[in-house]
Amino acid sequence: MEKTKKTQTPENCPKCGSALGSVMETKSGKQFQRCSTGSWNAQTRSVDGCDFIKWITPEPKALDEKCPKCGEALMLTVTKFGKKLKKCSTSKWDPDTRTQSGCDYVEWIKGVTEQLNEECPDCGSALVMYTSAAGKKMKKCSTNQWDPKTRASSGCTYIQWQK
Repeated sequence: MEKTKKTQTPENCPKCGSALGSVMETKSGKQFQRCSTGSWNAQTRSVDGCDFIKWITPEPKALDEKCPKCGEALMLTVTKFGKKLKKCSTSKWDPDTRTQSGCDYVEWIKGVTEQLNEECPDCGSALVMYTSAAGKKMKKCSTNQWDPKTRASSGCTYIQWQK
């Protein structure tokens, strides 16, 4: 995991009692805090010391868009697994009764596909640039499709991940 952003917080590790380190960010934008006695060893690809990590879920952000169902403001929310969605600001979840109240509008944010003026080196079809909701980019053949029901891809298999 690449560390790019740091800020200090005075919390303790629930595993060993040591102070938690600074807030860091992965390449994909997820934030976390590692125990101050643990560190990532890139050579062994493992943690040296305490391996506790606290993942930080970002707070929902207000958007300048209105809910198509009720007209209230929309919020941009990130799930604990990193999936992004727009939901109505009146939507509330009660964890005790496990029920939802307010407007039930939800729109999952998916990736964006752009046409490129390049040909696929494998089959000669057009290439597209796909950017996932997490910001990862790949060049892929336009004939490559994903079928969620069979959980398999079809068409040309050419994919080139971008840095």
